[in-house]
Amino acid sequence: VGELAEMFNKENNLGLKLHIVKMRDWTRTDWFDETGLTWANPSPNLRSLTQATLYPGVAMVEAANVSVGRGTDTPFELLGAPWINARKIAEHLNARRIQGVRFLPVDFIPKSGPFAGQVCHGVNILLLDRQALDTAELGVEILAALHQLFPREFQIDKTRSLVGARWVLEAIKSGQDPRSIARRWQEALEQFRRSRAKYLLYP
Repeated sequence: VGELAEMFNKENNLGLKLHIVKMRDWTRTDWFDETGLTWANPSPNLRSLTQATLYPGVAMVEAANVSVGRGTDTPFELLGAPWINARKIAEHLNARRIQGVRFLPVDFIPKSGPFAGQVCHGVNILLLDRQALDTAELGVEILAALHQLFPREFQIDKTRSLVGARWVLEAIKSGQDPRSIARRWQEALEQFRRSRAKYLLYP
């Protein structure tokens, strides 16, 4: 947060006088469970490090007519809807060989969200290798799978606000491979990394 504050202040010429208190004994490669600190839910539906890790990708679809497991014991580890064929989407996503995750077909009944009290068919997302997972690419893979397999039911346009880029949705609609879509944002990502470099406080 301190790094971002300094970057926003300088890059946007805000002219703020910031005093940033640095953390001790933390490096950029540390995961939370490597710090020795006690987990505290940053949100009622982020109850574990696994859920927080999957959240940036899985949450891309939740503005549409899909449950992401809110109202269950494992939000963001589940994804489904009454109109989804669980086995079909699990097989499709596993065939994509997305690094770091596997998918199991599952039925669940969320207590809240768009299908509260209804049986949802979908997938349980197993996080196998958090270092290998690209969460943004995971989100695009899920979007593409839902659109390809269930084009009449899935309300893809409602995901625009969470995806953040209209061109991503248009690329999915035109049938482009999710991996090629992810490659298209690598140059911009590298530009951001270069811009942020002078504001980094931690190794």
